[in-house]
Amino acid sequence: VANEGGKHWTVNEVRALIRIWSDKNIQQQLEGTVRNKKIFEQVAARLQKFGIDRDWKQCRTKYKNLKHEYKSVKSAQDSGSTSKSMKFFNELDAILGNCTMEQTSKSDNDESERPPEWTEAISEKDSVG
Repeated sequence: VANEGGKHWTVNEVRALIRIWSDKNIQQQLEGTVRNKKIFEQVAARLQKFGIDRDWKQCRTKYKNLKHEYKSVKSAQDSGSTSKSMKFFNELDAILGNCTMEQTSKSDNDESERPPEWTEAISEKDSVG
């Protein structure tokens, strides 16, 4: 029986999550957003297409944990330590390693620049009810 934290993520599940996360569209949506339930509902729906049954909370928790682990490994590496590593470091580095500079230089008010397919995806999801 799965506890509150849910069952452990398999390597394939994490790979699929990272693949979705690496989508530029998803990355742009996640940048600077705090209320990101809708985004993770979208991520969970896409995981479902791979036959992976995770709810948005599980996706968000895994995303946060991976991001946190990546940052701690990255800062250890930056300070010259090679003892710290993680399984999906290279995949995450491809996503997070190059977007940190863009993030800080980007303005915070690009709400209006949401791609139209994202807005459509939301209204479709909401109307299914």
